Amino acid sequence: MLIRNAEIWGLGAADLRITDGRIAAIGALAPVDGEAILEAGGGALLPGLHDHHIHMTALAARAASVFCGPPEVVNAEQLAARLALPGEGWLRGIGYHESVAGMLDRAMLDAMQPRRPLRIQHRSGRMWFLNAMALDMLLDKAPVPPTLDVATGRLFEADEWLRAALDSSPPSLSHVSAGLARHGITGITDMSPANDPPIAAFFTHQQQCGQLLQRCVMAGRLELRTVESSAELRTGLAKFHLHENALPPLEDSVAFIRAAHDQGWPVAVHCTTETELVFALAAIEQAGSLLGDRIEHASIAPDSLIEEMVRLNLRIVTQPHFIFERGDQYLEDVDAREQRWLYRQASLLKAGLILAGGSDAPFGKADPWAAMYAATTRRTRAGKTIGADEALSPEHALSLFLADPLDLAVQRRIESGGPADLCLLAHPWAKARTRLSSDDVHATLIAGSIVYNRVDQSPLQRNPGADPLA
Repeated sequence: MLIRNAEIWGLGAADLRITDGRIAAIGALAPVDGEAILEAGGGALLPGLHDHHIHMTALAARAASVFCGPPEVVNAEQLAARLALPGEGWLRGIGYHESVAGMLDRAMLDAMQPRRPLRIQHRSGRMWFLNAMALDMLLDKAPVPPTLDVATGRLFEADEWLRAALDSSPPSLSHVSAGLARHGITGITDMSPANDPPIAAFFTHQQQCGQLLQRCVMAGRLELRTVESSAELRTGLAKFHLHENALPPLEDSVAFIRAAHDQGWPVAVHCTTETELVFALAAIEQAGSLLGDRIEHASIAPDSLIEEMVRLNLRIVTQPHFIFERGDQYLEDVDAREQRWLYRQASLLKAGLILAGGSDAPFGKADPWAAMYAATTRRTRAGKTIGADEALSPEHALSLFLADPLDLAVQRRIESGGPADLCLLAHPWAKARTRLSSDDVHATLIAGSIVYNRVDQSPLQRNPGADPLA
């Protein structure tokens, strides 16, 4: 394939030839017989975007779920109306936040939906709320860990038990993968802490049958070390999930980090509060840091902890779109002293930290362009500004999604011999940078194959001299 008349990121105006899934040549190139031609029309040609923090199976399950939180649902009456669905079988809710109706329990859910088994996931992804019918159906299906509070129906860190009790299989990733391709995403890092060899096998099968288009880096349990990496799916990152209300013993955390480091794996530590970040840094300090260790979210990062992250040479994966999606709630819930520390960006870069971006979908919108726009504006849905001095330039915002997933310090480039994982925009960067919109994605290529092109204007042509049967 020949991509003609593109504004190639970092190189300028040129043509680009793809052979056997890789970039064969860049320059002023003449088409050859039998070659497909993709007319770029002067549009920016970028390395394919990478979402550095996503939960693919949860995102796929969202399609069969009822959304139960802000901004669509803001009070108990709206929640009850949304749950009052006729029919039989399971009802699965997602996105709940306690601002709607407080901390749910089985009695509250029984009043809202007594006729169908119901489970609702908190938007943090770490708690499920079940009604009595749901609990009755599940309690005999799998042994209940003593840590689960089944009496209230509030189940914290219960995903593993739920999977066993439901005897459920992951849903097809086809729909969500195609949606990511529409945004120009050619690679993902799946950060689900329960990822293990069976989940890796499922992802590999989805790739082999064309349901998962993107290349994947998988973080998760240390058992993933038994999974053989390929060009399409790589392991090598240990996920460590913290929760302020139930922090593990420090010595256990240090042991986990050391075990990961002993096999050459960096750790990715979930930190959404200042307390979690303090704990994570203490554990990494005691275990000893490894190049590539990273903090996921760093949602609240005061200056003193930024200095500690610099000293430990950590990487940060952030979600700038949460300022837009959740910012108005943050202004109500987060202490005024801490609001200036929410999802910091410019301060992290100025301090010398390596920064990359991820969606945390389905707990955030899986659109990197929306995240880039939020990173440059720092505005909430209501138009309020949080931390204006943390705003990034469009170029820095884009760079969050161009980082190499295996080394966030490296920015991926378009170069001869490299993989033909590309995102073509409909406009030159000078215009696209003022919009930062997924509507501008014209085509997405993975290994040289077009996995998305705009339906209103297919850019693919054939060289007039081509063999009509080629």
